Amino acid sequence: MTIASKNQEIKPVIFKVLGSGCKKCNQLEANVEAACQALKLDASIEHVRDFVVISSYGVLSTPALVLNEELVSSGKLLTVEDIKTIVKEKINVPEA
Repeated sequence: MTIASKNQEIKPVIFKVLGSGCKKCNQLEANVEAACQALKLDASIEHVRDFVVISSYGVLSTPALVLNEELVSSGKLLTVEDIKTIVKEKINVPEA
């Protein structure tokens, strides 16, 4: 599933996991994948390890999560349920 705006333009859903590749960052990436599968959401998931790029989002502690270029979490390992809640708040997705 992708999202459509009022004019029906299809926009991809893009997640960015920001972090060095530590255990918590890798777990956040896995949780994002699981949340997308549970919601049947066709999303792109990138893992950004470049601290210059990470700091450009205003992130001071990782792991952090960006959804469609909006920072939605920083310094916390989100659960699958946390991510599903964020997706439902930010993107109009039907209940899975």
